[in-house]
Amino acid sequence: MIITRRTLLQGAAAMGATLATPYVARAAGRTMRFAHAANEVHPGHIMATSFAGALDELMPSAFNVQIFPNRQLGDDKQLLEGSVAGMMDVVAVSGVLIPLVTGRPAMNAWQMPFLVRDYDQFGELALGDVGQKILDDLRPAGLVGLATANTGQRNFLSAKNAVSSITDFSGLKTRIVPVPLHQQIWETVGAAPVGLPYGEIYGALETGVIDAVEINVSSMLGENLWEVGKHFTLTGHYPWHMATLMSERYWNGLNDEEKAAVTEAGRRSVTTTLNYAKTQDLEGREELKSKGVEIIELSDLDAMRARVANLTAEWSAKDPLIAELVTAAGQQPA
Repeated sequence: MIITRRTLLQGAAAMGATLATPYVARAAGRTMRFAHAANEVHPGHIMATSFAGALDELMPSAFNVQIFPNRQLGDDKQLLEGSVAGMMDVVAVSGVLIPLVTGRPAMNAWQMPFLVRDYDQFGELALGDVGQKILDDLRPAGLVGLATANTGQRNFLSAKNAVSSITDFSGLKTRIVPVPLHQQIWETVGAAPVGLPYGEIYGALETGVIDAVEINVSSMLGENLWEVGKHFTLTGHYPWHMATLMSERYWNGLNDEEKAAVTEAGRRSVTTTLNYAKTQDLEGREELKSKGVEIIELSDLDAMRARVANLTAEWSAKDPLIAELVTAAGQQPA
């Protein structure tokens, strides 16, 4: 059974202690603070814990990995900015924000609409040459990319009316991450995109500030969005990718053996995270049904694909690594 954030919070005393103190992989060794904004049932947390576990297998007792989930040290943007500034050791952040903060556009490649087919293909690409190139492209920004994983294929949640065809998107006030790529995608689909922080989604749906949100199953469960949105349309329009990033400051303090270990630990965490996310996605849909959420198939998904098809070529022209990933995924960028 998939656990929700509410289930976790039922153990009030124990969970209070967990949220107040970091997850610690080891009690000895070099301290490594690993922060992310997700909750403990989200695949983003699995990225962190599986990285810590793999690192301990590779170099037992060498690192004391302290994991800070639940926005304890800041939201995605704050964590990313802190990493660029060298104030954070390691973070896992939503990849869509990386171009916004660093000015490096290649990470947008993962969210070309309808490009990456499924979790398995994502893994092949992320662990292949082009996936590594996209991570390496962050070095000029002072970041060492260790992993990229799909933490949940995105779908569409409406609190207003059921969305069963492309015309139903028209005019819906839809929460997006306020970045140019998402703005363009959802305007092209026909929705009215509204930029809001992740932590404000529940309240905005509840009060009618927004009508809908493009979201994944893990966030539906972890943030209890099923309480305020009952119409969940399976579009699978792009993966929600997260990246594990180490600050250059921390990286430069490691010896060659330690650098090799954290690099390998990052790669191992990708497979673990993808397996978890894939299982959670499928089982979580059943969990949502049991909570009264209507699961809907978009009747004209091909029409949605066609509407946004030209964006892939347009964005491929912005960076050669975007074009390279598009080609590796089996499409032609232009």
